[in-house]
Amino acid sequence: MITKEQMHEAFPEISQDNVEKYYDALVSAMEEFEIDTPGRIAAFLAQVAHESGNFRAVHENLNYKAEGLTKIFHKYFPDMDTANEYARQPEKIANRVYSSRMGNGDEASGDGWRYCGRGLIQLTGKDNYSACGAELEVDLHENPEYLETPEGAARSAAWFWWSRDLNVLADEKDIKAITKKINGGYIGLEDREKHYNHALSVLGE
Repeated sequence: MITKEQMHEAFPEISQDNVEKYYDALVSAMEEFEIDTPGRIAAFLAQVAHESGNFRAVHENLNYKAEGLTKIFHKYFPDMDTANEYARQPEKIANRVYSSRMGNGDEASGDGWRYCGRGLIQLTGKDNYSACGAELEVDLHENPEYLETPEGAARSAAWFWWSRDLNVLADEKDIKAITKKINGGYIGLEDREKHYNHALSVLGE
């Protein structure tokens, strides 16, 4: 398992405070879900570091301006008039973007905001909250804020990793395929690969 000193060296962009904050929770979560070889550890930590902005964010930021909504969520905000109705209103944005999918109810249900991205791998959607909560033995419907604690943020990320068989892809050193499973595309692939390769070198691989 990675030491605290190795984690500082492998991920210098993560503040010392955040390494201290998350280290024990990450080690415990990685042990729980068999992220237990240098290759698996490097791949997992590279992905969570990217997804969380180097452990700075464990709650999805949806505070978009109208212009951002039309670019990033064009399907839901096809014109500026619609976008302006929602701009800078994270709860309202989440309820529209995440409505009627991933197990969520319609926009009026509030599920989009209730089950927005949380944790180090931004767990999103009622179905994911249900499945993760069942495995972790935590009621994430009643206590979604658990995912924002160091323990919950780390365990939910490790659960997501395990549930998508990403240890197998890590063993194959297929960072591109891991990124697709997590991101749905390849956004930030270069940064993820940079983190991974540096972590591997620190861990002696």
